[in-house]
Amino acid sequence: MKRQVAIYGKGGIGKSTTTQNTVAALAESGKQVMVVGCDPKADSTRLLLHGLCQKTVLDTLRDEGDDIELDKILKPGFGNVKCVESGGPEPGVGCAGRGIITSINLLEQLGAYTDDLDYVFYDVLGDVVCGGFAMPIREGKAEEIYIVASGELMALYAANNIAKGIQKYATNGKVRLGGIICNSRKVDNELPLLEAFAKELGSQLIYFVPRDNLVQRAEIHKKTVIDFDPTSNQANEYRKLAKAIDENKLFVIPKPMKQERLEELMMQHGFLDAM
Repeated sequence: MKRQVAIYGKGGIGKSTTTQNTVAALAESGKQVMVVGCDPKADSTRLLLHGLCQKTVLDTLRDEGDDIELDKILKPGFGNVKCVESGGPEPGVGCAGRGIITSINLLEQLGAYTDDLDYVFYDVLGDVVCGGFAMPIREGKAEEIYIVASGELMALYAANNIAKGIQKYATNGKVRLGGIICNSRKVDNELPLLEAFAKELGSQLIYFVPRDNLVQRAEIHKKTVIDFDPTSNQANEYRKLAKAIDENKLFVIPKPMKQERLEELMMQHGFLDAM
């Protein structure tokens, strides 16, 4: 039975990079994976495809109409990962969240969710504040959520906000939080802070990804670290993250905290002293 996973987090926190490196590690281990990019920038599969060489679902529908074949919107990438980009509306027109709804419905109609898939990953833009971006959770498409965060206040604020969205939809559905992934920014006391934050939500810090400039070097070459430098320490970090997700058994309805409690947590770990 395929696992449907959504990756959320503050804009710029490294969701797409973390997702693609994790997926590359899963594919390397023999898993069959599909990635559905849910970001209008359409960069959720760039490293797996060695560049932005894929036409988005919405662009394809606009140019060719409703009668399209699956291979027009689904391309094989590294490790035979199936790659799809939802895309978005013309800038300044319409709701990008609608693109996610349209894309997932079309993928279902075209039979993309095949029985041989072990995982479907949804890489979702920003906070769960827009109904469209909450769609993978709301419609029960993604039952397993991981939040990418760091030790910075705004990243944790966004993560807490996302936990509120998960809590809302978990009440009457199957969606659960699988854990927090720390994409390290090398801030002070980052590991204990993230562990405390995850525990406060009733969840876990499923993995701490250390900061390494190799990630940026691989990105410049339009590759995941697994693909660019498979023997590196950082490649092994992503393999460990993939293994942690693959073996995860802790799925919870999160207990988001109030803003005051979040700031209190930051203070306990040496932050906000100047505030």
